[in-house]
Amino acid sequence: MNNTVKEFKEFISGGNLIELAVAVIVGGLFVQIVKALVDNILMPIIGIVFGKPNFDQVMILTINGSQIKIGAFLTVAVSVLLTGIGVFLLIVKPYNRLKKQVPEVPKGPTQEELLTEIRDLLARR
Repeated sequence: MNNTVKEFKEFISGGNLIELAVAVIVGGLFVQIVKALVDNILMPIIGIVFGKPNFDQVMILTINGSQIKIGAFLTVAVSVLLTGIGVFLLIVKPYNRLKKQVPEVPKGPTQEELLTEIRDLLARR
Protein backbone atom coordinates (compact mmCIF):
# COMPACT_ATOMS: atom_id res chain seq x y z
CA MET A 1 0.00 0.00 0.00
CA ASN A 2 2.82 2.40 0.88
CA ASN A 3 4.46 1.75 -2.50
CA THR A 4 1.20 2.59 -4.27
CA VAL A 5 0.94 5.91 -2.45
CA LYS A 6 4.54 6.69 -3.40
CA GLU A 7 3.84 5.86 -7.07
CA PHE A 8 0.73 8.04 -7.00
CA LYS A 9 2.71 10.98 -5.56
CA GLU A 10 5.30 10.56 -8.34
CA PHE A 11 2.54 10.49 -10.94
CA ILE A 12 0.91 13.64 -9.54
CA SER A 13 4.20 15.53 -9.38
CA GLY A 14 5.36 14.27 -12.78
CA GLY A 15 3.43 16.87 -14.71
CA ASN A 16 1.16 14.46 -16.59
CA LEU A 17 -1.83 15.34 -14.45
CA ILE A 18 -1.36 19.08 -15.02
CA GLU A 19 -1.08 18.57 -18.79
CA LEU A 20 -4.22 16.44 -18.75
CA ALA A 21 -6.13 19.04 -16.73
CA VAL A 22 -5.09 21.82 -19.11
CA ALA A 23 -6.11 19.69 -22.10
CA VAL A 24 -9.55 19.03 -20.61
CA ILE A 25 -10.08 22.73 -19.85
CA VAL A 26 -8.95 23.85 -23.31
CA GLY A 27 -11.09 21.13 -24.91
CA GLY A 28 -14.13 22.31 -22.97
CA LEU A 29 -13.54 25.89 -24.02
CA PHE A 30 -13.09 24.86 -27.63
CA VAL A 31 -16.40 22.95 -27.55
CA GLN A 32 -18.14 26.11 -26.28
CA ILE A 33 -16.66 28.14 -29.14
CA VAL A 34 -17.73 25.61 -31.77
CA LYS A 35 -21.19 25.26 -30.20
CA ALA A 36 -21.62 29.04 -30.37
CA LEU A 37 -20.47 29.00 -34.01
CA VAL A 38 -22.89 26.21 -34.89
CA ASP A 39 -25.88 27.55 -32.92
CA ASN A 40 -25.52 31.24 -33.79
CA ILE A 41 -24.02 31.31 -37.27
CA LEU A 42 -24.20 28.02 -39.16
CA MET A 43 -27.61 26.74 -38.09
CA PRO A 44 -29.31 30.09 -38.93
CA ILE A 45 -27.71 29.84 -42.39
CA ILE A 46 -29.17 26.33 -42.67
CA GLY A 47 -32.46 27.85 -41.51
CA ILE A 48 -32.33 30.32 -44.39
CA VAL A 49 -31.84 27.47 -46.86
CA PHE A 50 -34.28 24.93 -45.36
CA GLY A 51 -36.77 27.26 -43.66
CA LYS A 52 -35.97 26.26 -40.06
CA PRO A 53 -33.01 27.38 -37.89
CA ASN A 54 -32.34 23.81 -36.78
CA PHE A 55 -33.55 20.31 -37.44
CA ASP A 56 -34.80 19.59 -33.90
CA GLN A 57 -38.48 19.34 -34.87
CA VAL A 58 -37.96 17.19 -37.98
CA MET A 59 -39.58 13.81 -37.37
CA ILE A 60 -39.70 10.61 -39.37
CA LEU A 61 -42.98 9.40 -37.88
CA THR A 62 -45.19 9.48 -34.80
CA ILE A 63 -46.70 6.27 -33.40
CA ASN A 64 -48.90 6.25 -30.28
CA GLY A 65 -47.47 9.59 -29.13
CA SER A 66 -43.86 8.48 -29.58
CA GLN A 67 -41.93 10.65 -31.99
CA ILE A 68 -38.81 9.61 -33.87
CA LYS A 69 -36.96 12.92 -34.09
CA ILE A 70 -34.27 12.41 -36.67
CA GLY A 71 -33.78 16.18 -36.75
CA ALA A 72 -32.37 16.36 -33.21
CA PHE A 73 -29.83 13.72 -34.20
CA LEU A 74 -28.93 15.66 -37.36
CA THR A 75 -28.41 18.86 -35.35
CA VAL A 76 -26.01 17.11 -32.98
CA ALA A 77 -24.29 15.31 -35.88
CA VAL A 78 -23.64 18.65 -37.64
CA SER A 79 -22.26 20.07 -34.40
CA VAL A 80 -19.94 17.08 -33.85
CA LEU A 81 -18.77 17.16 -37.47
CA LEU A 82 -17.99 20.87 -37.28
CA THR A 83 -16.24 20.38 -33.93
CA GLY A 84 -14.07 17.68 -35.48
CA ILE A 85 -13.23 19.87 -38.46
CA GLY A 86 -12.44 22.75 -36.11
CA VAL A 87 -10.15 20.61 -33.94
CA PHE A 88 -8.34 19.40 -37.04
CA LEU A 89 -7.92 22.84 -38.60
CA LEU A 90 -7.12 24.79 -35.43
CA ILE A 91 -5.11 22.27 -33.40
CA VAL A 92 -3.94 19.19 -35.33
CA LYS A 93 -2.88 20.89 -38.56
CA PRO A 94 -0.81 23.67 -36.88
CA TYR A 95 0.73 21.09 -34.52
CA ASN A 96 1.79 18.90 -37.45
CA ARG A 97 3.21 21.96 -39.25
CA LEU A 98 5.25 22.95 -36.18
CA LYS A 99 6.36 19.37 -35.67
CA LYS A 100 7.79 19.28 -39.22
CA GLN A 101 9.68 22.56 -38.67
CA VAL A 102 11.51 21.37 -35.56
CA PRO A 103 14.72 19.67 -36.69
CA GLU A 104 15.26 16.20 -35.31
CA VAL A 105 18.09 16.09 -32.80
CA PRO A 106 20.72 13.54 -33.81
CA LYS A 107 20.94 10.70 -31.36
CA GLY A 108 24.14 10.18 -29.45
CA PRO A 109 25.92 6.91 -28.99
CA THR A 110 24.08 4.12 -27.24
CA GLN A 111 25.04 2.91 -23.81
CA GLU A 112 26.66 -0.17 -25.33
CA GLU A 113 28.77 1.96 -27.67
CA LEU A 114 29.92 4.15 -24.78
CA LEU A 115 30.80 1.12 -22.68
CA THR A 116 32.72 -0.42 -25.58
CA GLU A 117 34.64 2.82 -26.06
CA ILE A 118 35.49 2.97 -22.34
CA ARG A 119 36.58 -0.66 -22.40
CA ASP A 120 38.83 -0.03 -25.41
CA LEU A 121 40.37 3.05 -23.78
CA LEU A 122 41.08 1.12 -20.59
CA ALA A 123 42.56 -1.76 -22.59
CA ARG A 124 45.05 0.63 -24.28
CA ARG A 125 46.44 1.79 -20.90
